[in-house]
Amino acid sequence: MAATTLRFSVLGPVRVRNGTVDLELGGRQQRLLLALLLARAGTVVGLGELVDAIWGDDPPVSAVNSIHRAVGTLRRLIEPNLPVRAVGEHLVRHSAGYRLEVDEDALDLLRFRALVRRARQAAGEAEAVHHYAEALSLWQGPPAAGLEPVSRTHPAFIALEAELAQTVREAGDVALRAGYAQLILPTLRRVGGWRPFDEALQTRVMLALAAEGRQAEALDAFQEIRRRLSDELGLDPGPELRDARDRVLRQQSTAAPAPDDLPPAPRAFVPAQLPGDHPYYTGRADVLARAEAILADDRRQGRPTVALAFDGMPGVGKTTFAVHLAHRLAPSYPDGQLYVDLRGFATEGPMTPAEALRGLLSSLGVRGDDQPAELQAAAGLFRSLLAGRRMLLVFDNVRDFEQVRHLLPGTPGSLVLLTSRARITDLITAGAHPLPIELPSTAEARENLVSRLGRARVDAEPTAVQALIERCARHPLALAMVAARAMARPDTPLTEIAADLAVGPERLDGFEGNLAAIFSWSYRALSPAAAALFRLLPLYPGPEVTVDVAAALAGTDERTARSLLAELAQQMLTQVRGGRHQLHDLLRAYAAGLSETEDAQQSRDAAASRLYEHLGWVDQRPSRSSSAARSAIA
Repeated sequence: MAATTLRFSVLGPVRVRNGTVDLELGGRQQRLLLALLLARAGTVVGLGELVDAIWGDDPPVSAVNSIHRAVGTLRRLIEPNLPVRAVGEHLVRHSAGYRLEVDEDALDLLRFRALVRRARQAAGEAEAVHHYAEALSLWQGPPAAGLEPVSRTHPAFIALEAELAQTVREAGDVALRAGYAQLILPTLRRVGGWRPFDEALQTRVMLALAAEGRQAEALDAFQEIRRRLSDELGLDPGPELRDARDRVLRQQSTAAPAPDDLPPAPRAFVPAQLPGDHPYYTGRADVLARAEAILADDRRQGRPTVALAFDGMPGVGKTTFAVHLAHRLAPSYPDGQLYVDLRGFATEGPMTPAEALRGLLSSLGVRGDDQPAELQAAAGLFRSLLAGRRMLLVFDNVRDFEQVRHLLPGTPGSLVLLTSRARITDLITAGAHPLPIELPSTAEARENLVSRLGRARVDAEPTAVQALIERCARHPLALAMVAARAMARPDTPLTEIAADLAVGPERLDGFEGNLAAIFSWSYRALSPAAAALFRLLPLYPGPEVTVDVAAALAGTDERTARSLLAELAQQMLTQVRGGRHQLHDLLRAYAAGLSETEDAQQSRDAAASRLYEHLGWVDQRPSRSSSAARSAIA
């Protein structure tokens, strides 16, 4: 059987045809399994999802084996000449489940989406209406019809229903505006029969009837939907339906002007939500080059880029960099840019995936009433709207993988940039490219001050500039705060501003702006044991903390200490170099201040005593000076 003769359908009853012959797909379980793979064409459907859909809350012990057998049966049915144990072209197994591989011509869902894309990109509304009409003609009923109740309750099929509803409303609006109501009215009425309580859709049925001069039928349609809402749901028609009735009664829905009299079609709305690029942006040329090289290499290899994930310590400039890169890349993504601050570490709590999806769908033109309430269905609709588009998405301040996994596009073409102050390993496992954002070099820090203060002022006081960079420990946010103070006091010598800082290892004084509050977002994400270790780290005067030192400070074994240090590194409160943990000078000052306010002196003395005993300083007291200790370590 040639693969090119196969045609798959899920927009209505599930079917597989070879030419004009329908293949016998077997029992309900087998057809439902195929329906899910068709609804998620091109993406992996997990074994757990397949088991849940087929057996619900009471799967048999042999459920997974039954799935494998059913896939094997379908594979042999679709490709009967396939050698034994060969995987074939269409049903591909992955470690997590199965994926159906089909091209646009072989699956009605993919053809539908392609036609909708053409409609949205059409130069004129008449052309758009024809594409919409052809796309909607592919629907032969609700998705996976005949496999109820799963086909009406499973998120994959709910998402397809929402996609249909969104498209048919778009088509109705364009047709009414362009004077082509007669082309879309049969489809509106047909889909309206499947969705009898969809008030937005029934509104367009009424307006299309009236536009064709059938005002009496339009009013009859209003009475029918009013009766249906009252009898079955106990509701009255909403404002959209009532407004449509009033327009019909006032004879405001008469035929539109002839197409030749219409003004040019308005340009399609393209979201452009990126925050402004930083006016003083400098540096990071190496990371920019690496990011662009990754994208270029993925294009050469024909691989979709899932995401670029930027992480780094608090205040290191992740968001500034991501936004700067996004502005550079935006011309390559003509369908628009979306930006969401996910508040991963904010005091008010992180944004939920459902909340993020509501905002994203609204940005793509889906009204609140039209958005699925169920998370999986909303995610499915979001991915459907992105399918075939080239969009750039920036997700800022990500807390963990669970927060973003429903927000990632399901098809190639779009790109996601993410920032987080935690290293999200699950995201990397899912295919994202990690790009750590490190501290700038001394030269980059100096150029940043030049961009803000001007070269003449910086060159005039090189010693003071070096002192500012050292006292900020090259930390971008601290440098920005100092530069803001200098910009506000243009007549004040930089030497005086550097003297005002005088940041010692126990203080964050001198910085205008709440640097400690920025650090606190990461600190609050720690477990109590890791937070306690972080506060004690400044007691060790050396530049690098090893596992044995951490164990002594925390009063625990090395295995536990290693886990606590890993947690600090994951939240970017320490940086790991060669298996040793380094603590930035400003974070050291922050931790020391926390310890002074949160730890009893007795606890601090006990930790210092354990550390000194471990290091062999048994003749020393916890009051040993920092300089003496540093000398001993050196």
